Amino acid sequence: MNDLIGFFDSGVGGVSVLREAMRLMPNEHFLFYGDNKNAPYGPRPLEEIRALSAAGIGELLKRDVKAVVIACNTATSAYAEIIRAQRPDLIIVGMEPALKPAHFARHGGQVLVLATDATLRLEKFERLMALYGSDVVPVVGKGLVELVEGGRAGTPEAEEYLRGLLEPYMGRQIDAIVLGCTHFPFLRAPIQRLFPQAKLFDGLEGTAQRLKYLLDERGLRSDDTPGGVEYMSSGGEKSVALMKRLMEEPE
Repeated sequence: MNDLIGFFDSGVGGVSVLREAMRLMPNEHFLFYGDNKNAPYGPRPLEEIRALSAAGIGELLKRDVKAVVIACNTATSAYAEIIRAQRPDLIIVGMEPALKPAHFARHGGQVLVLATDATLRLEKFERLMALYGSDVVPVVGKGLVELVEGGRAGTPEAEEYLRGLLEPYMGRQIDAIVLGCTHFPFLRAPIQRLFPQAKLFDGLEGTAQRLKYLLDERGLRSDDTPGGVEYMSSGGEKSVALMKRLMEEPE
């Protein structure tokens, strides 16, 4: 089978998940769609997030896709259950903050969950908190998506901004930090420098493994022809160029 695997994100963040999937399944053919024109989704009302997610995933469904990865925690929280009900024939893989493994990495300290406002306020995260929320501190990563979308993830500006955002927690024992937005792994290095004692969790590998498992379960893995990736964006060629650059950057 050589049908496409579609990836959807509000912008370029989902490239972090796509990299893991391509590493795990190099013979697959991927189609990435980023709704960069409307990023970030986090501050938007729920119904608007759902409408934007439906439109973005609709772009993927115009092609012959055998699976869709919602490579966005916010869009997953708002829309995954809806699209699964509409398309039970299609493999739909979503994201969720990696709170469970972070919870078990605690050794007397706290867990920071860095995510968008929408991810933290929607029901999916509330369910996770009910199970694994002991000593968890949710932190809205305000402005971080815009840094990544602007191609500034690896700059001194980004590190200084992160320091200002996270300074209230730097005097605490932070055992783990959950990167609960697919944009945030591109800020992993400066976050780790601010909290050298903390273990960082992003859920990228687990999502790619889940996709592989579901493809294998349905016998939909591609044959041994070389794979590849095609990029699309509502934000135009500048956004596509950023996607390609992020794909090639060292982790």
